[in-house]
Amino acid sequence: MKRTKVIDALKRTDFGSEITVMGWVRSKRGSKGIFFIALNDGSTIKNIQIVGEDQNFDEETVKLITTGACLRVVGTLVESPAAGQASEVQARQIEVLGTCDNTYPLQKKGASWEYLRTVAHMRPRTNTFGAVLRIRHNMAMAIHTYFHQHGFFYFHTPLITASDCEGAGNMFQVTTKNLYDLRRDDEGKIDYSDDFFGQQVALTVSGQLEGELGATALGQIYTFGPTFRAENSNTPRHLAEFWMIEPEMAFYDKQDLMDLEEDFIKYCVRWALDNCRDDLEFLNKMVDKTLLERLEGVLKESFVRLPYTEGIEILQQAIKDGKKFEFPCEWGDDLASEHERYLVEEHFKKPVIMTDYPKEIKAFYMKLNDDGRTMQGTDVLFPQIGEIIGGSVREENYDKLMAEINRRGMETEKLEWYLDTRRWGSCPHAGFGLGFERLILFVTGMQNIRDVIPFPRTPKNCEF
Repeated sequence: MKRTKVIDALKRTDFGSEITVMGWVRSKRGSKGIFFIALNDGSTIKNIQIVGEDQNFDEETVKLITTGACLRVVGTLVESPAAGQASEVQARQIEVLGTCDNTYPLQKKGASWEYLRTVAHMRPRTNTFGAVLRIRHNMAMAIHTYFHQHGFFYFHTPLITASDCEGAGNMFQVTTKNLYDLRRDDEGKIDYSDDFFGQQVALTVSGQLEGELGATALGQIYTFGPTFRAENSNTPRHLAEFWMIEPEMAFYDKQDLMDLEEDFIKYCVRWALDNCRDDLEFLNKMVDKTLLERLEGVLKESFVRLPYTEGIEILQQAIKDGKKFEFPCEWGDDLASEHERYLVEEHFKKPVIMTDYPKEIKAFYMKLNDDGRTMQGTDVLFPQIGEIIGGSVREENYDKLMAEINRRGMETEKLEWYLDTRRWGSCPHAGFGLGFERLILFVTGMQNIRDVIPFPRTPKNCEF
């Protein structure tokens, strides 16, 4: 008989029908010759109850039905007398597909997040991580659906590149060279002419620059793929390998960009509320009791549009009024997460799009304002997270872009292909980057970014 997923079995009302379900044992209990199994197959946060009578099953088989064991159950779908569940299965046949002894690492309830990270290959079987990963899937679907419906083209940018988009130099090098026998030139520098690509290359930190090429040909594109940062950051908000969504749009100005950022992020939150209700209610109960209220709050309010200079004035006034911050916030400082969260959570009590940052703290490609001091950045700040989107209008004028590159002492040799977009048929354009895991952090209420990706990559940690 064809297997029925648990999510579908729980919706069925054709009581008396024979049904086959498969999954893993969440728990088992017994009473007066009857045993009850909570079975889950990952399709939903909810378990289906399996009811069996001891007399109908071999004693050895029943002993093998332990937490974590994998079962195939054939039985009759019946209306459940128990509260909180509409149906259950009266088992006629149980086959143990995979046994699970007491060395199974998920025996105990209430294991710490730190412990679960050490068994990341097993933690998707827990209720919490099952919920997180289903929501992660739904957010990916929301992103693709949104951009497709708005006329964007999915554009694949390279993972291996010779360009450093951010100019920070924190990149993972890719090489086939023998690291124990490196050939060097007359100046003592490593000679890459015999390497696979014939030059020094690394894993990408962003697909933005290549994405701009797509936007200046196709009009509006988006990327959605893995990116890599070799930063020694052991914080709850940083990973060495994460996923980025980066749309780039020709003929957009700053107002267009901010409107897109707000509409896009609200669409994703609305999708979660519409399509992940069971998982969100579980996380709201078990992880963050304000989660649903916060998600619904994002949809109710228009985002504040706040120039950086005004933001600094608000923060400095807060300090005068007795607010204490760990980091300073003078004009020209890059705001810390605590500053961003203060503006969002305490001052405005709604998401903020901060604009017009000092040019010294932003990337070379951003469009300079007429004041010569600030750039047209548009960062979206969210409660619990701080910056969730980083965006800007891009400088389309060749001479102005070159002046900024030269002012920063950047090498232009590896950027010639990028500068060609300004040489030939340049156009106004803009874009943003959204860290996918930060979106998942917000939507799930989880507190550490290591817990919203299946296998986190962080300093000194590359397991599984």
